[in-house]
Amino acid sequence: MIIDCHCHAGPGDGLSGPWDSDAPLQAYLRRAQTAGIARSVLFAAFHSDYAIANHGVARIVASDPQRFYGYAFVHARRDRGRIMDLVRTAVERYGFVGIKAHRLDARISGEVCDAARFFGLPVLYDPAGEVAVAELLAQQYPDVNFILPHLGSFGDDWAAQLALIDHLVRHPNIHADSSGVRRFDLLQQAVRRAGPHKILFGSDGPWLHPGLELHKIHLLGLPPLDAALITGGNFLRLSRLSRLA
Repeated sequence: MIIDCHCHAGPGDGLSGPWDSDAPLQAYLRRAQTAGIARSVLFAAFHSDYAIANHGVARIVASDPQRFYGYAFVHARRDRGRIMDLVRTAVERYGFVGIKAHRLDARISGEVCDAARFFGLPVLYDPAGEVAVAELLAQQYPDVNFILPHLGSFGDDWAAQLALIDHLVRHPNIHADSSGVRRFDLLQQAVRRAGPHKILFGSDGPWLHPGLELHKIHLLGLPPLDAALITGGNFLRLSRLSRLA
């Protein structure tokens, strides 16, 4: 069962680009089905109010709960003081299985990590190249699993991605996803040095083609059991859903 751990969906209320506008799934779902992707993890695009955005994602997840998982998007600074409530709603009312935060909103905070610890959730945090934060997360929250997408930098920052590989090797609770990684040798190095249990397949849909992103995993030429960890097993383990594997 192939699971895409990184897909945006639902309403956006900005117009600066696709990243803060509506994220429709029609084309993505056609492409994912053709590629053999069975399930997808959904979270909002950038939004001025993540309570509204998370509700929009919840409606999509509820429309096909056998196809979708949900993550609660939070803004570490703007949502200060209500992050626990946002995550509680997402978990108890929507059935979400993780938290999403982004450095372009604000740097991750202890409040976000405390909510993840309380509910036993993984955190997918995009550090936008500031990968040194992995050291602090690993030290202060060793019982919380973190996924740093794009191997740490969607901006194709070679130095940041290379540095993140060292964190993947050293820290059991630091993971990465493969979405948008353009330097194949670094993705290959991350799997070789840190192990296939530290990398998750993600597409950054609906904007990147899920079939193209998945093909990068196939090109790694891994043994079937190692490839299965990356394409679904690791997500299920970190989300405590391994019984569904």
